[in-house]
Amino acid sequence: MICKQWKILSLAVIIILTTTSNVGCEVFTALSDMEGLLETESVLINNLEGYISAQEDRLEYLRKKMSEYQREHETAGKDVSSYLLNPINAYLLTKRLTTDWKEVEQIMTDDVGYQFTQNVSNFRNILKFPTDEDLAGAANALIRLQDTYGMKTEDVARGKLHGVQFPIEMSSEDCFEIGRQTYINHDFRHTIQWMNEALKRLENDSIIQRSDVLEYLAFSTFKEGNVHEALDMTNELLELAPNHQRARGNKYYYERELQKYNQKSQLRGDDGSDDVIIDDSLEFHHISNPNNYDLPERKLYELACRGELRPAENVLAQLNCRYTDNNVPFLKIAPLKIEQIYLDPYIVIYHDVMSDSEIETIKSLARPKMRRATVQNHKTGELETAQYRISKSAWLKEEDHDVVKTVVQRIKDMTGLSMETAEELQIANYGIGGHYEPHYDFARKEETNAFKNHEGGNRIATVLFYMTDVELGGATVFPALRTALWPKKGAAAFWFNLRRSGQGDYKTRHAACPVIVGNKWVSNKWIHERGQEFIRPCALEPDHDMEF
Repeated sequence: MICKQWKILSLAVIIILTTTSNVGCEVFTALSDMEGLLETESVLINNLEGYISAQEDRLEYLRKKMSEYQREHETAGKDVSSYLLNPINAYLLTKRLTTDWKEVEQIMTDDVGYQFTQNVSNFRNILKFPTDEDLAGAANALIRLQDTYGMKTEDVARGKLHGVQFPIEMSSEDCFEIGRQTYINHDFRHTIQWMNEALKRLENDSIIQRSDVLEYLAFSTFKEGNVHEALDMTNELLELAPNHQRARGNKYYYERELQKYNQKSQLRGDDGSDDVIIDDSLEFHHISNPNNYDLPERKLYELACRGELRPAENVLAQLNCRYTDNNVPFLKIAPLKIEQIYLDPYIVIYHDVMSDSEIETIKSLARPKMRRATVQNHKTGELETAQYRISKSAWLKEEDHDVVKTVVQRIKDMTGLSMETAEELQIANYGIGGHYEPHYDFARKEETNAFKNHEGGNRIATVLFYMTDVELGGATVFPALRTALWPKKGAAAFWFNLRRSGQGDYKTRHAACPVIVGNKWVSNKWIHERGQEFIRPCALEPDHDMEF
């Protein structure tokens, strides 16, 4: 009998079911969570392998029975009368058509896949599975990378990211899904790009059909203002699927729109041959002092992320690298390596200020506490998630571990500032295309609810530790300064957010560029102004020429 197909259940599956714990959703927001998906995929592959093996066993059994029946049937067909005269043959024929065929029929109708589909249902309660939100987040991340780093759709589809070719390529179905996700977001420009790429990659064995692609492509083309081309695509779609109701309705609508447009064109005296293309490109608001720069912040941000911007030569000429002890006795033995990045505002990088062992300890402490990173609503002061910040974060106190306490003391030694009113150490891990769009670390005047639960006043300074190298992308950029800081494991960036007057320094507006390839871990220490009055006193003269 075919007992294998009824008894198959991998020991590995049993072990995983009894030892693996489930973790929450939003895995796209941190690469540390994405790692668990490979375990999930491994279990599913084993489960699918078991299902295929059971199906093959069943088919092999049925082939064997069919061969036996055919052989006996051919023997009987040579001399039917003589064959049936033998009582054993008569009995066996009767048995084959009763008991044997009932068993064969049972095997044919039994759902051999039930056990394995039930396994998948059980896995969903135990293992880490991505959600539809994760799929949308992953697709949006690719679009973000494509736009920020100026990558062509065809290059991304064939695995070329920011000039580096990787051994991976997308199928027509993969491109179609990205196009579908952008369509859901009403991002029709990208839908057109990715659906065209899906069309180019269509093959005979593709799951999706040309008509599927054309439906999305035609409507997106219409939404982008090109009615002529949308109508042509719809006509092609109707040739492939004449009964497509939505396409027939769209065809009628496009024809009416063209007719109205042509009538208006005739009244104006032109030929009506050109469609008006809608420009839905996105831009951030301009930088604080637009008179100093001829580019919008969005463009500066993208150029800085690509490494195509640098400060003026007269700014760079004033910078230096040196050792410093900050008048701390211990640092006289082991001075800090400091690299000046900008002088006004004051931005520096301290090199080799966090060891590998400290990094691993902090990451291990943070992992169980990681949650989707939030931003503060400037009107309500409440924390909320936002698409312009894709990462997960956790907060560590000094009492959590001696390493945390040591790092906080090191920050005090580095900066010379008091840690009494500083926030806890925040640990962040960026997800697929993880980023944080341009923002200020300090609270502006109109943000009256900022830090309402914190008694330390505004954020006077920021310390940002890089706990990993990043293979591609992931820079910290200051668009107004045309400056980019590239992640280097063990280094820490430091800058003042407030000027000596206590006013926010608007030139410190910064961003975390999307990570193209790599796993970016950072930790932040936000230092508040209360307690720094005698350490960094106000200047005697105003240091702001204007109010923002």
